[in-house]
Amino acid sequence: MAKIVAAYGLPHTPFYPSQVIEEGPSSPTGKMFARARESLIAARPDVIVIFDTDHYNTFFFDNFPILAIGIDERFRGPVDEPRGGMTVYDVPSMPKLADYLHHRLVRAGYDVASLREFVADHSVMVPLHFVNPDMKIPVIPVYISGHVPPLPPAERCLAFGREIRKALEAWPENLRVAIIGTGSFSLEVFGPRINEGKTDSVPDPQWAADVCDYIEAGDIKTLLAKATEDRLHAAGNVGGELLNWIAMFAFTETRKPDFLLRQMEQGHAYAGWRLD
Repeated sequence: MAKIVAAYGLPHTPFYPSQVIEEGPSSPTGKMFARARESLIAARPDVIVIFDTDHYNTFFFDNFPILAIGIDERFRGPVDEPRGGMTVYDVPSMPKLADYLHHRLVRAGYDVASLREFVADHSVMVPLHFVNPDMKIPVIPVYISGHVPPLPPAERCLAFGREIRKALEAWPENLRVAIIGTGSFSLEVFGPRINEGKTDSVPDPQWAADVCDYIEAGDIKTLLAKATEDRLHAAGNVGGELLNWIAMFAFTETRKPDFLLRQMEQGHAYAGWRLD
């Protein structure tokens, strides 16, 4: 069976790779990602499953599934967007495991689209750039629609994560798995609530702080009750990215994180759990 060895919640701000190049690895962002990278390396995963919300690069309005999983030998990214200090990576995956997860999820009642010959954008690649920089660990991307209404309910995303956990635990081969949920809690990008002269802003810093408090306390029950669709939209036009973290909480449940590092000026945080 597969063993879940670690879980991480991480941001994916597109300019972070170039910022850390300019400011150095001892910069606040560099240190926060380093904390997650060191933990993940110590956990020795054989594969990473990452919950993400695509930013209109892998999908667009003509074909935008609520849930999807990437199934291929490998994928490339970021492509068709500014790379922000990153190369275009060629990332190995595990198509046999991804295909197995897809079948299990559909049979459990989740209408999950399958992606083949796909590419990934910065929302997948920024976290991997920092915690899997040589791309030696295979990665399976799992997409949750967190930008385009209607959003899936928070409870549904947690249940979706639990179904993936159950499927992984029933996998017949020995495998060490790390889980990543990526995104912001409060963020507006190129929307009406950005500050003059900026491309993004944090419209609801109190919500971002409250989310961190719930995570730090392991109080996922309260977070689920608070994270309604209206509340997520009020936190910014990408506030629904919290759903990726909520799917990841299916692997941590009420356990308090080993570390939680707040970056409130950007409306997000970095968190990690060693589970082995």
